[in-house]
Amino acid sequence: MAIAVVLVLLVIGSLIFHFASPWWFTPIASNWATMDDTVVLTFWVTGIVFIAVNLFLAWVVWKYRHRKGQKAAYEPERKKLEWGLTVVTSVGVAAMLAPGLVVWHKFVDVPEDAAIVEAVGQQWHWSFRFPGKDGELGHSDASLVSPDNPFGLDADDPKGADDVLVASPELHLPVGKPVKLLLRSKDVLHNFTVTQFRVKMDLVPGMVTHMWLTPTVPGSYEILCEELCGVGHFAMRGRVVVDEPGEFETWLAAKPTFGQARALAAADPAAGAAQFAVCTACHGANGEGNPALNAPRLAGQPAWYVARQIHHFRDGIRGAHEGDVYGAQMRAFAAMLPDDAAIRNVAAYVESLPGGAHPPTVTGNAARGERLYATCANCHGAAGEGIWALNAPRLAQMSDWYMARQLENFRHGVRGAQAGDYYGWQMAAMADSLKDERSVNDVISYINTLAPEPVRTARKD
Repeated sequence: MAIAVVLVLLVIGSLIFHFASPWWFTPIASNWATMDDTVVLTFWVTGIVFIAVNLFLAWVVWKYRHRKGQKAAYEPERKKLEWGLTVVTSVGVAAMLAPGLVVWHKFVDVPEDAAIVEAVGQQWHWSFRFPGKDGELGHSDASLVSPDNPFGLDADDPKGADDVLVASPELHLPVGKPVKLLLRSKDVLHNFTVTQFRVKMDLVPGMVTHMWLTPTVPGSYEILCEELCGVGHFAMRGRVVVDEPGEFETWLAAKPTFGQARALAAADPAAGAAQFAVCTACHGANGEGNPALNAPRLAGQPAWYVARQIHHFRDGIRGAHEGDVYGAQMRAFAAMLPDDAAIRNVAAYVESLPGGAHPPTVTGNAARGERLYATCANCHGAAGEGIWALNAPRLAQMSDWYMARQLENFRHGVRGAQAGDYYGWQMAAMADSLKDERSVNDVISYINTLAPEPVRTARKD
């Protein structure tokens, strides 16, 4: 009897939880309301079955409970009941599957006037590409990916010259216009999902998959990877900003094309040396750093990372937090570089500076730090050499006191919380695994033991 009561209470509690629960779909921001309709229909079908089965089971438990002197009757078959259950089950399954097939038909039938956008996934980063005036994307190949050609575009394909490159994880789309997303992965299986759009699709290495939608509500929406793709899977985030058409066109016009990127003059380390002169007052003539002036070592860092950090200082992504006193100082110096060419020249010169060992200033348990560093190695490399493909800078032989400070900044939201700092946000999420100052010091102590390695341009699997 108690079991029958429990089953009835289970049904009542489930109904209350479903209808009174504050958890439901996020507000929809695309044309795919039919996705919600199919899910709601599934809830109704499975909910009715859940209620019927459990109430029937409760009735059976009560009706046929053990009573002294009664004997159970054995009935091996009842064809009428079996046919009834078969028909009801078939109708229920068809009610769930048939609408899904209709929606899937619409999903694969892309409107002819849909704009084309390519979304490229990699561990743990999103980037995007728009076709130029010719309306066609140029050929790409993973074997062509390099620091100077992160999209892996074929320079011999004239269709790619006017392709617009968006190296940031932030994608803008115009409201009210259908868009077809071509999905490409550089490395492993990923999944492109924007919850408010309701549609998602896997990115399969070696294939180009696709999905389409029409954004309907201007706003900013988070991009998620919903396929386990490695230790940084949870931090593989991006953003879709749905703009009014005019705002979108302005944003797109500010992005470089592949042809423009290739036409840029090669970075000139000699010119960068002259512009680096002002930096030597703090960072040293050879970029060796100066703890007394809170200036970290620069020598040994790759040009792509140095250039990105200078841009972040200039754009207020770094050094804007009230607690980042030294970052604020760096913003003023970064503003002295007049343009992108100057930044690239300085970065190239810094990359040319000789690295080398430095006396450690942080003490900790290196053996324990080695265990903690296992997570860091997935991005920064087993020898702390840095992996550009994962947007991870070199750690080996860098200023240990500076790394310790930055880890604390990441842990306490001083760094990585600013809008646009996607990689800083990822690092803040990782740094949060170091629960105290002791753990930070242990990791840094282990990094101090790492032997120098050349900066890698590809990940070894």
